[in-house]
Amino acid sequence: MGYDEDDFLMISGIQHFSFCPRQWALIHIDQVWDENIKTIEGNIVHENCHNPDFVEKRGEFLISRGIRIASRTLGVTGQCDVVEFHRGDNCGSCLYGHDGLWIPFPIEYKRGKTKDINADRLQLCCQAMCLEEMLGTPISQGDLYYHETHRRELIELTETLRQEVRKMLETMHDYFKRGYIPKVRPKKGCPSCSLKEVCLPAICKKKSVQSYYDAMLGSDKV
Repeated sequence: MGYDEDDFLMISGIQHFSFCPRQWALIHIDQVWDENIKTIEGNIVHENCHNPDFVEKRGEFLISRGIRIASRTLGVTGQCDVVEFHRGDNCGSCLYGHDGLWIPFPIEYKRGKTKDINADRLQLCCQAMCLEEMLGTPISQGDLYYHETHRRELIELTETLRQEVRKMLETMHDYFKRGYIPKVRPKKGCPSCSLKEVCLPAICKKKSVQSYYDAMLGSDKV
């Protein structure tokens, strides 16, 4: 049992949904998008690491970029920025053109720095779960690389994180099937959102979005 390909959601949407379910719905259900400096910088970071024709071998591991992934169980599809394949002794997957067993280690590139919320970790975990389903081997860890700090953060792909991925995707599939757009819930991250002018069009006509956010965030109505 699983989802049909026509019902697959984009893995990248997990980050949007974790940040703001309304933002995710506007992008993935209403097909609304607008660029700002952060989204442009993020696109550049990903373009630099997506090269599906490039496979590099460094000592005991391989580096593959831009791998297309999917999971019928989760109903998602997407692309890994980078996957390192570490040579395994008694576990791992067979790779075409390479002898032995190889353990996948996904790496997701982000433009900024580490966040308090789980958005990036959930996206990485979902990628790992897709790779597990495709390659038939368990993946216990992955890395988040932050372009702003030039640091890699090791992420343990725990069962708690996996359950959060499954629960979030169930909600996302439900919203998508119903075409449901969540109501506005202003938060501190709203002023930096690329969709702020689209999200609140009626308010934008009356006063600045920033003044609205300032008023809402300073009240008990959030």
